[in-house]
Amino acid sequence: MNGWMQHLIIAPIILPLLVSAVMLALDERRRVLKRVLSLSTAATLIAISAALLWMVTHSATTGAEGPDAVSKPFVYLLGNWAAPFGIVLVVDRLSALMLLLTNVLGFTSLFYALARWDRSGPRFHPLFLLLLMGVNGAFLTGDIFNLFVFFEVLLAASYGLVLHGSGTERTSASLHYITINVATSMLFLIGVAMLYAATGTLNMADIADRSVGLPLDDIILFEGGAAILGVAFLVKAGIWPLSFWLPRTYAAAVPPVAALFAIMSKVGIYVILRLSSLFFGETSNRIAGFADNWLIYAGFATIIYGTVGILSARQLTRIAGHYVLVSSGTLLAAIGIGGQAVTAALLFYLVSSTLSVSALYLIIEPVERNADEEDIIAGIAEPVFDDEYVGGQVEEEEDEIGVVIPGTIAILGGGFIFCALLLSGLPPLSGFIAKFAIFDALFKMTIIPTTSWIMVALIIISGLATLVAMTRAGIDLLWTPAEDAPAHLSVIEVVPIGLLLGVCLTLMTMAGPVMAYMEDTAASLQTSARYMNAVVNAPRTGQADAPSAHSPAGGNIAPPANDGVVIP
Repeated sequence: MNGWMQHLIIAPIILPLLVSAVMLALDERRRVLKRVLSLSTAATLIAISAALLWMVTHSATTGAEGPDAVSKPFVYLLGNWAAPFGIVLVVDRLSALMLLLTNVLGFTSLFYALARWDRSGPRFHPLFLLLLMGVNGAFLTGDIFNLFVFFEVLLAASYGLVLHGSGTERTSASLHYITINVATSMLFLIGVAMLYAATGTLNMADIADRSVGLPLDDIILFEGGAAILGVAFLVKAGIWPLSFWLPRTYAAAVPPVAALFAIMSKVGIYVILRLSSLFFGETSNRIAGFADNWLIYAGFATIIYGTVGILSARQLTRIAGHYVLVSSGTLLAAIGIGGQAVTAALLFYLVSSTLSVSALYLIIEPVERNADEEDIIAGIAEPVFDDEYVGGQVEEEEDEIGVVIPGTIAILGGGFIFCALLLSGLPPLSGFIAKFAIFDALFKMTIIPTTSWIMVALIIISGLATLVAMTRAGIDLLWTPAEDAPAHLSVIEVVPIGLLLGVCLTLMTMAGPVMAYMEDTAASLQTSARYMNAVVNAPRTGQADAPSAHSPAGGNIAPPANDGVVIP
């Protein structure tokens, strides 16, 4: 890779940062210019993410088989400082996948906001791009302290976006959200400090290598720091009982912000998956499998809590928020169970569920515009069936052969049904394929543990609960005859919803190639030594094919020259 292409790795961070800085200098009356800049930036980020994904997919050794066929990570040395002393950015299959998912959600959410939501408060576009920058940076960084920095950037931007649009409920929910995240940031710093005290480094690959040869006293400190760090990530992922803030916060946010927030909980999932494969993988000897059982049972509890919340919720935004918890619980339990096949399935599920819930957040607002305003404010839907009216009289209605369905209701109804099928996991859509892949991976284990049967049961029950809740909400809000004419639905609102549902449809039709990519990604996570070699032995400019001067403490990292593509 030569010329400008060598800087593609840093572009998802630098580009939104520069554009947001330019927009901060523009007056709020330059709204059209801001829209053009932000939307073109989001579209460019999709193209960059797709290019990075193509690069890592085709970076495997030609004709190689087995472990050598796993694609190589790309390493970017900031300032040409070799790891672990300098800051590195790393792109492998997992980070490239998460980058593309993030920027697809960013583009569609921003497109939807152009309908009117970007005008409901100041500085919407700079904050939106800064949030994208923080999420992209969290997926790219190979340094645990800079992971904290990018977390703080995305959180600071999210504080402003949660408050966007003002209102009492939004302000109250955002204050709870800010308080929780400030507390978890303190835990994050404490955990980072303990890991540094135990290993003497902040580079994630170097921490993984040094942790192998730690003495017993330092192992205790290392595990304590990892546990505290894990709590911070689990709060951001929405684990029970630390998830009470999530449904309310997501429900209070304006629709395009809530749609983008669908990826926020997945940042915590990504970090747990990344660090567990590096720090506590099969090569970690005495600390392999650390906290796996805790993840399994905490994930089960989160699924149960989210399922109960879905059934009890009377607002679509609350149903969507509790579904985010169900998906987080499913992913965390799958990470705890482990195995290459389960990891591949959970990655497919992560992509499908995130796209589905983001589309639901976008479709909720136009759906509710067509419902009775008093019912939405009160959060109480009218009875669906006549026999629910105790002592009431059923009015006689004129016989009608058929009723013409307005175009708005037809579009919203079709999109809503699509979302309901995706979220509940009914065939033949990608939600069903993802859940079936998880079942298949669990049942292919040599010995099927009790936890696998429990997980299968919880996934089926949560899917049925989602179907019941979504059907009930659809009848109340779409198919119950309304007195007034349907509200206007703009093309700007329809296009992003259609794009997200179209991507989900593509996941279904291209399930074979997509699942093959997920399997290769899971294989690369299982062979974490390749990631560690690529980062720690990344040569500086002028030192191509030469190992770095750093001598790993753990002894697991060899200095092969071609284990990674280095971009100084």
